[in-house]
Amino acid sequence: MKPEVTIIGAGLAGSEAAWQCVKRNIPVHLIEMRPVQYPAAFHTEQFAELVCSNSLRSNSLNNAVGILKEELRRLDSLIMRSADLHAVPAGSALAVDRTGFSQYITDVLQNHPLVRITHEEVTEIPNGPCLIATGPLTSEALTQSIIDTLHTETFHFYDAAAPIIEKESIDFSKAYYKSRYDRGEASYINCAMNQEEFDAFYDALVHAECARMHDFEQTYFEGCMPIEEMARRGRKTMLFGPLKPVGLQRSPDEHPTAVVQLRQDNVAATMYNIVGFQTHLTWPEQRRVFRMIPGLEHAEFARYGVMHRNSFISSPQVLRETYQSRLRDDLFFAGQLTGVEGYVESCASGLIAGINLARLVSEQEPIVFGRTCIMGSQAYYITHCDPKHFQPMNANFGILQFNEKCRKNERKQKMAEQALDRIDAIKEELDG
Repeated sequence: MKPEVTIIGAGLAGSEAAWQCVKRNIPVHLIEMRPVQYPAAFHTEQFAELVCSNSLRSNSLNNAVGILKEELRRLDSLIMRSADLHAVPAGSALAVDRTGFSQYITDVLQNHPLVRITHEEVTEIPNGPCLIATGPLTSEALTQSIIDTLHTETFHFYDAAAPIIEKESIDFSKAYYKSRYDRGEASYINCAMNQEEFDAFYDALVHAECARMHDFEQTYFEGCMPIEEMARRGRKTMLFGPLKPVGLQRSPDEHPTAVVQLRQDNVAATMYNIVGFQTHLTWPEQRRVFRMIPGLEHAEFARYGVMHRNSFISSPQVLRETYQSRLRDDLFFAGQLTGVEGYVESCASGLIAGINLARLVSEQEPIVFGRTCIMGSQAYYITHCDPKHFQPMNANFGILQFNEKCRKNERKQKMAEQALDRIDAIKEELDG
């Protein structure tokens, strides 16, 4: 019998990792603290509980998360199997019956002969092969143990992230590069507004719908105030903050009322974040309101702005692409604790971590999925991003490595083909 591995947390990442281990004949000790203790926002004892929405987003292969779901299906994801079995009508999105979805995953793992389940709170990282997938609401005691083990203070408690735009979708007939007062390199993209455009934007922003927050998310810091809250403090407040136009006019005879700046977010310069636009707005409202900014009328969002309680480690400093700790080969992390954002992304991180945990105890080399597939590009991003600007990230085309020359209208199809070819190659290696 191969040695038993410990997986802490039975959310989407932990459940997927457990499945990937047992299907490779690796015994799993799965530890979940519910129902002994319930983290805020959780309500049931079921594994892989969906706490916010029943939608797992787009199913289309023209969308990065749609490709990611197909990658997961091809690698026999338990989460995707349950999602497909419990799908409900939702147009092009994959939405599920939440109760049936979680119950199926719970039943599969509870009834598996290689899975031993314990319900208790873990306060210290155990010795031996271990994977931690305790999510963005990791308990205080385990958080401290993680900090002590990884020898790092870079453990974040509030996720205040501005939206990220795919550069290809910016209209440069209106947007332009410029640094304030032309100091240094003109590395910012600027979107100027006249008085009429600013007034319309302001009115839309202060009346836009905000996402429902949990009680534990009601506090925010003055230094990362939501843009809509800043606007409510007065029509001119933003003009002395992130929309300050001074020194950013496109030409000497132009005098914009406001200027929105976008800052490069990745080395390849394919993604730009809207400076100072952390927000509580719902995702549809972000699309509607932020597309009122001149130059962003057709903006594609690689990530929406968020502000919520979110514990995550500084993965660029402490993790490898295999989701292994840099300090300890037999210690893995997965899920939102690593800085991946979203249900499907958490599942993908659990799949990679579970496969590599199983390979470790089987004395096989770990597999690096690489940047040419969606789940691999996600693993690469969270482990190679500049630690100073590291924030959780959804799956998106901006972090995928794609160098093929093709027509713009063929680009997403070619990206999907490249990603799935890579996954098929990985599957062949795993099966072999």
